[in-house]
Amino acid sequence: MRLYEYQGKEILKAHGIAIPEGYVVSSPEEAQEAARKLGEVALKVQILSGGRGKAGGVLFASSPEEAREKAERLLSSEIQGYRVERLLVEKKLKIERELYLGVIVDRAERKPAIIVSSRGGVDIESVPPEDLLIRHVSPNRGLSREDVEELASFIDLEEKWIIERIYEIFEKYDMQLLEINPLIYDGASYIAADTRAIVDDNALFRQKFEINYEEMNERERLAREKGIAYVELDGDIGIIGNGAGLVMATMDLVKLKGGEPADFCDLGGGADRERVREAIKIVLKHPKVRKLLINILGGITRCDEVAHGILEASPEIPTVIRMMGTKEEEGREILERAGIKVERTLEEAVERVVRWS
Repeated sequence: MRLYEYQGKEILKAHGIAIPEGYVVSSPEEAQEAARKLGEVALKVQILSGGRGKAGGVLFASSPEEAREKAERLLSSEIQGYRVERLLVEKKLKIERELYLGVIVDRAERKPAIIVSSRGGVDIESVPPEDLLIRHVSPNRGLSREDVEELASFIDLEEKWIIERIYEIFEKYDMQLLEINPLIYDGASYIAADTRAIVDDNALFRQKFEINYEEMNERERLAREKGIAYVELDGDIGIIGNGAGLVMATMDLVKLKGGEPADFCDLGGGADRERVREAIKIVLKHPKVRKLLINILGGITRCDEVAHGILEASPEIPTVIRMMGTKEEEGREILERAGIKVERTLEEAVERVVRWS
């Protein structure tokens, strides 16, 4: 789950990292009042997307009246597909240096990586490799003093503790990404001028962050409310299974046979007919779905319950089903009585759904 800039900054501030003085506002009048207190300000749209500056989502104002006028413009706009409902109004900063500090989960290395650069304030992807230093951190050993020294020296950062602190925050809040870009030096101190943070969805049960529904469409919101794992893709074959590994294997085989998955939808273990019915309804709401593939491996999930859920959902598009395991024969009989064929193998099911036009 992505955090808004102001949420990320609140976390940084709580852990001793300086942030600009500012206020979150939702009206032109509030922006005007904030500018009256702060002087020259930056008005920054609060949306769950990067590249706001290039998209016109960051404006500057030198007076309260100008702040009101620009806030009115921003709050009535849509940027990168997001309707702007809140702004972060911050005191304009004096900048002498801009640095980049980030921590990310490196999936290839299976460990966190700390990235630093002396070229902050730009997209990190555009920075040449020679201007970046990356150091991986063993989750077992933690961040070493030697790594901190090397990283800080590379970007000439006197306040070395900031590197230790961002890694501490990254671990504490189960983040997949935490970056400060830029960390500015104003001649007296270092300030996190902008931040981006992504929290692992699997850790939300213990992190207790309020869910940011803005980044989800109707189908994703509904799936989260129902406790169904659903990720939307661009293909035309809806895919439902029980177990993340099974669903991913099904998607891989669909791709191998020339099809394009429209989603990842995992029912989880022990799905009853209601859960199956709701999952099918969610997948069918995807406007690109033209065919449906349901792949069930019954363990604690009973195939007869799945069959009843399928009939209750009664999908009106070509649907291919493969099921095996607990109550397999009963499930197969329920569906075949309704005139629905159940494939014996996953390969047969995938070939049939891909062929179906």
